[in-house]
Amino acid sequence: MKFRRNGVVHFFLILAATAWLTSCIKPESAPKGQSVAAQPAASHPVLVFMTDFGTANDAVAICKAVMLGIAPDVRIMDITHQVTPFSIEEGARFLSGVTPYYPSGTVFVVVVDPGVGTNRKAVVVKSKKGQYFVLPDNGLITPVIDRDGLDSAREITNSSWMIGEKVSSTFHGRDIFSPVGAHLAAGWDYTLVGAELQQLVHLTPKTATVTAKGIEGDVIALDDPFGSLITDIPGDEFKKLGYALGDRVTLLLNKKSFTAPYVKTFMDVQVGDPLLYVDSRGRIGLALNERSFSATNKITPPGTIFIPKKGAPLKAK
Repeated sequence: MKFRRNGVVHFFLILAATAWLTSCIKPESAPKGQSVAAQPAASHPVLVFMTDFGTANDAVAICKAVMLGIAPDVRIMDITHQVTPFSIEEGARFLSGVTPYYPSGTVFVVVVDPGVGTNRKAVVVKSKKGQYFVLPDNGLITPVIDRDGLDSAREITNSSWMIGEKVSSTFHGRDIFSPVGAHLAAGWDYTLVGAELQQLVHLTPKTATVTAKGIEGDVIALDDPFGSLITDIPGDEFKKLGYALGDRVTLLLNKKSFTAPYVKTFMDVQVGDPLLYVDSRGRIGLALNERSFSATNKITPPGTIFIPKKGAPLKAK
């Protein structure tokens, strides 16, 4: 019995020593080629997708299937697929508005491409923020680069990054942009996609004009589904005109006189009443509380707007 008791004691002493030694081994000292359970799993890559394809056909679903076939772990986030068809300016505005909320390393695939199949270039652009953009070289990237800076750009010419034996002349979203974006999300070296470009197409959208009499601008979009008007007049420039919250502002909308109070938010006026406000992107907007300004007043973009300095006379044209 004594021998057995001593044997049991020795056995547990050996177990305890083994456990203590095991706890002292650091994860990085594990044998080469073996995984360490304590290490966190790599996060899934993020690919952000936007097009003017709409949702009435299978184009978006096909593009996502291509992406997942190349990078099964990718997380695909949608900005919208309802960009006004062929509107590069609107696509650029949406892209610029979204990118600040995504981290470095995010891949954006943007297909608003009225020049598909022509000699316009398909490109990968890297911003100084470290984000990647796969899109046609038609100005879509301009507002982002103007704000964040350009690190580099490359033309997509390497066919091994594309899909299919023959690239369609009308569906580069499927055959070029989607597979390239997926390869980037999967960690491929973007410098292999093609030669570096020294210059990109620069979009020059019309902007509001400040004059001695006030600000001339444009109605550039609707805040759908609410029907509010979005203008290109910066809120900071409007504030220089002298108006205070609560003031009634008489302006020209499509050259016709219109009056609305300048307020902070929709419920500052009665339901159905108009308001002028600075929207969440810092631009002047016109709305009806709980109604569609566009439908009620029969105004859709494009349109013109002029806001005079406070106290200046205004003549409807």
